[in-house]
Amino acid sequence: MLPAEEYSQRLQARESLAAYHEKVHHRCGNIRLLIFLAAAVMAWESLRAHHFSAWWLLLPAAGFFAVAAFHSRVLRRRDLARRAVVFYQQGLARIEDRWAGSGSTGARFTDPHHVYAADLDLFGRGGLFELLSTARTRMGEEKLAAWLLAPASPERIIERQGAAAELRAQLDLREELAVLGEDSQVGVHPAELLQWAEAPARMQWPPLRVVAAILAALAVAGIVIWALKGTITPFLLVVLIEGAIIYRLRKPMDEVLHGAEHALRDLDLLSGVLARVEQSAFASPKLRALHNELISRGMAASQAIARLRTIGDLIDSRDNMFVRVLDVPLMYSAQVSLAAERWRRAHGYHVGIWLEAIAELEALLALAAYSYEHPADPFPEIASGPACLVAQGLGHPLLPAASCVRNDLSLCAETRGLLVSGSNMSGKSTLLRAVGLNVVLAMAGATVRAHSLRLTPLQTGASIRINDSLQEGSSRFYSEITRLRHLFDLAGAPPPLLFLLDELLQGTNSSDRRIGAEGVVKALLERGAIGLLTTHDLALTEIGGGHDGNLRNVHFQDEFVEGKITFDYRLRDGVVAKSNGLALMRSIGLDV
Repeated sequence: MLPAEEYSQRLQARESLAAYHEKVHHRCGNIRLLIFLAAAVMAWESLRAHHFSAWWLLLPAAGFFAVAAFHSRVLRRRDLARRAVVFYQQGLARIEDRWAGSGSTGARFTDPHHVYAADLDLFGRGGLFELLSTARTRMGEEKLAAWLLAPASPERIIERQGAAAELRAQLDLREELAVLGEDSQVGVHPAELLQWAEAPARMQWPPLRVVAAILAALAVAGIVIWALKGTITPFLLVVLIEGAIIYRLRKPMDEVLHGAEHALRDLDLLSGVLARVEQSAFASPKLRALHNELISRGMAASQAIARLRTIGDLIDSRDNMFVRVLDVPLMYSAQVSLAAERWRRAHGYHVGIWLEAIAELEALLALAAYSYEHPADPFPEIASGPACLVAQGLGHPLLPAASCVRNDLSLCAETRGLLVSGSNMSGKSTLLRAVGLNVVLAMAGATVRAHSLRLTPLQTGASIRINDSLQEGSSRFYSEITRLRHLFDLAGAPPPLLFLLDELLQGTNSSDRRIGAEGVVKALLERGAIGLLTTHDLALTEIGGGHDGNLRNVHFQDEFVEGKITFDYRLRDGVVAKSNGLALMRSIGLDV
């Protein structure tokens, strides 16, 4: 069954389930109202007959609370069904190319100085991250972003490909993870949780646990004595002792509790994700290793996080007025602090391992979902040897499938660079981004938009969207040559560089541009790099065919008929034979 058909069938089933639970929800509400009215009538009749007894209300009260408990479960199931509806709606939107603006953009990972992130539209509305990310936690998003921002080793790529291939068909797992938590938003703040969990112990007086429990019991006994005999002295003495101890402990207690208030958010989501993953059985080595990280350290990760969630709830309950009144007599804050400290001593050093395992799994699930939703896209073949990239039917991953024009290209053996000429809007920049994005996907372990792709490990570096910066006081030309300097440095280190240069050095005069462009390309090729550069300046195409034949001219062409310009976006050998600049200017009424 095609992914769109599977998603559509499941969407209809979840919509029906949500509608059913909505009906039951309304019925439960009506039943609760009827029970309340029945209880009111019974009470009224009892009063009229002058033999009112509270025992008459036990039956309706029991019925009311039973219906309320059932109603709560119905609401939970309805909400889960609704989240599943959203999950499949978003999946269909990605398949039907309606996804831009509907997911997480990853804008927090934007770095204008990164060597290709902004140039290739990795982040932001309609970017690659938004297309890929299905993560429920922030660490999952961070891991996926990290994979997109740096190439992995061949061994890691093969591991991820195997794991993503196994997860691809596990649609139930992806759905169940998508509906976990209190809402469908991305949760868990790993940096704060990890910092709190790994912080050194603050409550280091060993007898304190026993002392706190004894004093709390004595305070309760003092209250009982006060109530029965009317003497408050024992209670006050105990409270004075407790107050003195709490005063001495106020600083370490504040460090434990106030840090926890922020760190222990969304633990219900984290515990649910951990529990669901722990229940799964995996075959690929990578997934088995991640699974073992969660279950092989004494207590299962989900159970430990569930206990921490309980501690977090106890910490939050300190805002309750009743708890505030009894905080000192029961030494409530002190005992909760001690519980948090015991948890940190037992599990704090495991938290980083658990978070890393979940982060990797979520990133793999994102790659798996992308593979499932694009069944025609293959995993690339990772080759060894000198820098090489050979693609058949390569297309831009962010363009709608219906309008995506695919091209073949080869950067291997003698041809290590392509000089792409063509008129404005002919597809030169789109080709650079298509190549760059597919290499980024390949180096992350994902499938690619191509009929086939064979490549060696490559470090992408681009100069496509370079702008001046008023804040940094740099012109476009200076920003561009600074980027080129960075690319030179990358070209001298493994893995080999794939350079993508759009309208190279257009910020200077034509003479300097030609000399500079030829020097840049020569230096990059001599350092073992491969890549593409584009130009609409026909004079610059003269450098193509040089450098021992390593740089080959290719072009896009257009047709201008009856005032309209058309492009087929097909890559052809040789230099473009014409320009459309004057024709375009004349078509809008400029007298040139």
